[in-house]
Amino acid sequence: MNATASPRALPRSFGEHLRHWRQHRRLSQLDLADEADISTRHLSFMETGRSVPSREMVLRLTERLDVPLRERNALLVAAGYAPMYRERALDDPALAAARQAVELILKGHEPWPALAVDRHWNLVSYNTLVPRLLAMADASLLQAPVNVLRLSLHPLGLAPHLANLAQWRAHLFERLRQQIAATADPVLAALLDELRSYPLPPDTDQHMEGELPGVVMPFRLRTPHGVLSFISTITIFGTPVDVTLQELALETFFPADDFTRAALQAMAAA
Repeated sequence: MNATASPRALPRSFGEHLRHWRQHRRLSQLDLADEADISTRHLSFMETGRSVPSREMVLRLTERLDVPLRERNALLVAAGYAPMYRERALDDPALAAARQAVELILKGHEPWPALAVDRHWNLVSYNTLVPRLLAMADASLLQAPVNVLRLSLHPLGLAPHLANLAQWRAHLFERLRQQIAATADPVLAALLDELRSYPLPPDTDQHMEGELPGVVMPFRLRTPHGVLSFISTITIFGTPVDVTLQELALETFFPADDFTRAALQAMAAA
């Protein structure tokens, strides 16, 4: 099952886009007007279409609302201006340096697993350790595009092999909720609904699903080599001016114990 966009009508005019983001950020017109250093009347006129914003005003408002680059382009177009931020495939020659940086990070992280995902958690790239850990999943979930959240929690994916499935589910749900709050992406909202619908195996301790540890969440995977335990970090491009780069994330996994460290080193050597 693939996540699809919500049937909820999307904003069309600039005023609808602006109101959508203001309300999504839980700001009143007075709050946003104060942040943008404009009058509440002017803001109200822009939301109702009685006033057409300048390009600079669109950029000022989207900056105050912390709107993602993709959606900033949408607001610019709705206001009658050309998009400001380019969106290119990661293999575009213009992004060669960024692509090389991604591959260097993934390769340099070996013998520990690392992968790169797009804004919807679809697998973009990975190092040589990742396929070995995914080999236990059903082949149907390994067909492109591979969604790593679906792969983690699907009954035919890694879910039956996770030693701490309930906690890992809760962890992924919280990460996804935070991303939805930041982007208002309906595809991510549909993906969260899908993931929540997956049943837990009968022997899962469901009382632990809402419990999150205070510092890090380990990823504990049962494998033929034993239970491997990981902690992970997320890396993003710091100051992107390209939509693709802003939406790209690298997740690097580290062994959480000596057993996992030794097992991964043996797998890499083999």
